[in-house]
Amino acid sequence: MSGPTEREAAAGPVDDAALEALVAEAWAASARAYAPYSGFAVGAAVATDAGVFGGANVENASYPVGLCAERAAMAAAATAGARRLRAVAVATPTRELTPPCGMCRQFLWEFAVGADPVVVLVGEGGARRSWHLSELLPEAFGPSSLGR
Repeated sequence: MSGPTEREAAAGPVDDAALEALVAEAWAASARAYAPYSGFAVGAAVATDAGVFGGANVENASYPVGLCAERAAMAAAATAGARRLRAVAVATPTRELTPPCGMCRQFLWEFAVGADPVVVLVGEGGARRSWHLSELLPEAFGPSSLGR
């Protein structure tokens, strides 16, 4: 039996230095948000088996058509070939931390693939908190729910 492939090894736990870099990318992504209606610029960054990807919320005059930063980041990662989520950082412009919405939690879970990624939230003034994705989405629906 051979050892893990480079991609499998890349899907391991994220260390503190990598989490700090992820947080920095989430803040940078928040500056690229398109939020003309709410003014609530959110940035997210995901660490995956294919690297780190950032995303920002993109609003639309037809509100339900908007895209959250977490899904934007993970969609960019998936489009680049990522299939395993290692960690997520979300940066919001408030002292009150804003966890991912339910739709984003479900979307991220699809890429958790047998892991339980850490989700780090950061806000203004140094506010910060971490959870594992399973804490934010207990009893999640995923590929195994379909018998896969």
